[in-house]
Amino acid sequence: MQAPLTIIGTGMAGIGLVRQVRALDARRPITLITADSGDDYSKPLLSTGFAKGLAADRLAARSALELADQLNVVVRTHTWVDRIDTASSCLWIGQERLPWSDLVLATGASPIAPFAIPAELSGRVFSINDLDDYRRFSAILDGLERPARVAVIGLGLVGCEFANDLQAGGHQVVMVGPEPTLLPRLLPQQPGQALGNAFRDAGIEIRSGRLVDSVARQAAGDEQEIVLRLDDGQTLSADLVLVATGLRPRSQLAEAAGIRTGPDGIQVDRYLSTSCPRIHALGDVASVDGVNAMYVQPLQASAKALAATLCGSPTPVSYGPWPVLVKTPLLPVVALPPASERVQWRIEADGDDISALAEDEQGQLKGFALTGKCVRRKVELARAAPPLLG
Repeated sequence: MQAPLTIIGTGMAGIGLVRQVRALDARRPITLITADSGDDYSKPLLSTGFAKGLAADRLAARSALELADQLNVVVRTHTWVDRIDTASSCLWIGQERLPWSDLVLATGASPIAPFAIPAELSGRVFSINDLDDYRRFSAILDGLERPARVAVIGLGLVGCEFANDLQAGGHQVVMVGPEPTLLPRLLPQQPGQALGNAFRDAGIEIRSGRLVDSVARQAAGDEQEIVLRLDDGQTLSADLVLVATGLRPRSQLAEAAGIRTGPDGIQVDRYLSTSCPRIHALGDVASVDGVNAMYVQPLQASAKALAATLCGSPTPVSYGPWPVLVKTPLLPVVALPPASERVQWRIEADGDDISALAEDEQGQLKGFALTGKCVRRKVELARAAPPLLG
């Protein structure tokens, strides 16, 4: 019997690839392996569920069992791969040897913890990186039976989206981060300040320019609370801490197998091929020709190209000039960050409606940041911007 196409990871990358392969080949044996529940869901929805009071099961389009039935695949949930044996083209799961015909690593990225988390706080300090994380965080929120005080650590994309969503769900939110303004990787200072003002007007407290030195638990009447000590000596009290300080590609399994990796993930070419034959990488774990773009559209383009390659039509991937739509209803934001810092920002503003254009020395558009009503310009500007990976 033919060894299966084997995919490690059932996030949007892994499941998206299966769907693309099935559109081209309905019969090829496929095995999906995941360390989590294997539910089929859209990760961007995780930062929209608290405002609507949605349970984790309502964010899942289908269970792992339903997914397996719909796509005619084998799904192995809560399964950890111990190692990749490149010489014999097999995986080791405990004592089990699992051969593959092609292997795709879609292991995603894991949250970066900026400070040590005491063991006794493991049930109160979270990162929400998948549906199982959302499920655990929601259970704690529901158990409080009152609006929670949530400290969000990180002023970037994930931190801002969850802060907006939790505030809309009726919770008290404070944000902490070392940068001077919100969304520092996407926005220049003026639109970042505008977003911060919108957050503050809604009641979200922002401690910018600050680091968390430590977290500890202390009694507060009949309950326990978390005390965060900042680098200026001030303290904050919270029921829950949500850490959103960036992601690191999960490339350890590949690295241990001798597959070429780097700080930005598993190194692949335009065909998503790694340094080892018949092994590919996809999604947040993959650095494609030196570009690791942890956004939905590059992921979808990669899945489509790789599916064609795996089905016999080698297809290189390219990324267009795809802007990032930030889910902050308090002030809509769309941004296409320039690839180089050697740009000048030309800013036009009418209150919180801001157009910021990043231009090179010749006046060529290299990126943009839009807030408020100006987000309507996203299509027009994207057409004039350079591709992320041409």
